[in-house]
Amino acid sequence: MTASPKPFGKLDDGREIKEVVIAAGDLEASIISWGAVIRDLKFRGQSRVLGFDRLDHYVAHSPYFGSLVGRYANRIAGGRFALDGTTYQLERNDKGVGHLHGGTGGFGKRPWNLVEAGPDWVLLQLQSPDGDNAYPGALDVTCRYSIANGSGLKLEIEARSDRATICNLATHSYFNLDGGENTLDHEMQIHAAHYTPVDERLIPTGEIRAVAGTDFDFRTSRPVRLMTPAGRQAYDHNFVIARDRAATPREIARLHGPQSGTVMTTYSTEPGVQFYDGAKLNIPVPGLGGRSYGANAGLCLEPQLFPDTPNQPAFGSAVLRPGETYRQITEYRFAGA
Repeated sequence: MTASPKPFGKLDDGREIKEVVIAAGDLEASIISWGAVIRDLKFRGQSRVLGFDRLDHYVAHSPYFGSLVGRYANRIAGGRFALDGTTYQLERNDKGVGHLHGGTGGFGKRPWNLVEAGPDWVLLQLQSPDGDNAYPGALDVTCRYSIANGSGLKLEIEARSDRATICNLATHSYFNLDGGENTLDHEMQIHAAHYTPVDERLIPTGEIRAVAGTDFDFRTSRPVRLMTPAGRQAYDHNFVIARDRAATPREIARLHGPQSGTVMTTYSTEPGVQFYDGAKLNIPVPGLGGRSYGANAGLCLEPQLFPDTPNQPAFGSAVLRPGETYRQITEYRFAGA
């Protein structure tokens, strides 16, 4: 290991969580081995994500700040799916009716192994045994974070299983490019002509609907603000970038912080991106630098497969079989002030 990790805290069972800081050019990222979390991401010295300074705050209060979530990111209706003639019942950790982000003990809420690191990269690994959170197959996952060209944080994720399983991983940072109270004035463009509508449980209905003429049309840059009749934000939806995963990353979204002038462009191999506006944030403990995180303090752009794909044949396939490799590359690239 060519970069020295430092202690970030200990879990109740005594396991130590470590932190590595990687940097190059205008970018610096702090990565911790709890949940493979991006704890902090600084562009030109200013934090651009939400996070905590203490491990116990991550364990008790984090709404997946910076986590790598899985084994299946996003939601599965009823926590149930069928694979090769067998029905699997997962934990219903989403309001008691659905499965969210791999369950209460999902990948974003457990220790990872910090394998090695250099000045501008770090490699983490996780072994998820057969039956882990009721998922079939022993899954081996690696996540490599690196600084690309001095201005981008690049994630390279791979997974392999010894049995047929489902696999959908996503990075879950909350971004705030200006460091202000909220991101409602941030301007965003998403390169998606369609999105997947959801029901009251935030489960996709199965429809793939055109964004034209709706509040989901971000094909040209505009403020993220969407006020519902109840006076609150209402974005927690998957946007359809393509119908299949790409071999190489493509530009999927662009976010502009009008106060700082910073632009973040998201590239990914994934066919969908979940946009969550952070409307439900209400964190009772201090964030980075003592900041308070209330409603809309940060927003998420989570490249991934479509939610509930195992129960929606029209959405493609999330199945990973022995001999196959799940691969995702996602990069958040920064420019401006």
